[in-house]
Amino acid sequence: MNNIYQIYNMLLKLYGPQGWWPLLGCKGTNPTKTGAIKGYHLGEYSYPKNNIQRFEVCIGAVLTQNTSWPQVEKALLNLKGLNALNPKEIKNLKLEKLKQAIKPAGYFNQKAKKLKIFAEFYINLKGKTPTRDELLGLWGIGHETADSILLYAFKVPEFVVDAYTRRVFANLGFIGQKAKYNEIKKLFESNLPKNLRIYQEYHALIVEHAKRYYSKKPYGKNDSLLKAIKTKRFK
Repeated sequence: MNNIYQIYNMLLKLYGPQGWWPLLGCKGTNPTKTGAIKGYHLGEYSYPKNNIQRFEVCIGAVLTQNTSWPQVEKALLNLKGLNALNPKEIKNLKLEKLKQAIKPAGYFNQKAKKLKIFAEFYINLKGKTPTRDELLGLWGIGHETADSILLYAFKVPEFVVDAYTRRVFANLGFIGQKAKYNEIKKLFESNLPKNLRIYQEYHALIVEHAKRYYSKKPYGKNDSLLKAIKTKRFK
C-alpha cells in the first residue's frame, strides 16, 4: 500500500467517516463538531438523492469560496426561506434580493452573479452530468469548485484539492509549496483507487485534520501524521 493511500486509512481511523456533503435536509451531526453542526450523513453515500439536493450541493460549493461552512449554512437557510433552493427560482430572483440572502457567505456581489450564471447553466443541463471542462468554462468556477460539484453533487470521482490539502501535504513532504492544482490532484488520483467513497472521505478527512493542526502558523505543529512519516511508522 502506497503512502498516500496509507495516510487515508490513518485519517479514517483517527476521525471516522465525515458524512459530507452536508445538506439542510439531513439530520446527522458532524462527528467532530468543527464545522456545521447538522446536515451530515455518516456512512450514507446515496446523497444527493434528487435534483433539488444536487443543486443545493452545487450552490453550496460556490458559496463556500473564501468563507467557512457555517456562514454558507446561513446563506442556504436564507435561500430556503425564499423558496429559492432551485435553479429556476435563483434565475428569476431579483439580483438585490439574492445578494441580501447570500450576504452571510461574503463576497455577495460576485457570488450572486456566479449563482445566476450557474443556475442558467444547470437548467440547460436538463439532467445531464456536466464535464469538468464545461464547469471550468463558467465564470467564477475554478478547479476546486468544479471538482467539488462533480464529486459531491454528480458523484463523479474527481479528487478535490483545497488550501488545506496543499498545507498538509507540503508539510509532509509530498509536494512543493508552489505545486499547481492539477499536479496535486494527479498525485492523489494516481495513488488511490478510483472510488467515490474514498475520494469524498479523503477530502473531508484532510479538512478535519487540517483544522486541528494547520489553521494557525506554524502549520503542522504537533501533527501526528508528520511524526509517523518521519519515523517511518506507518501502520
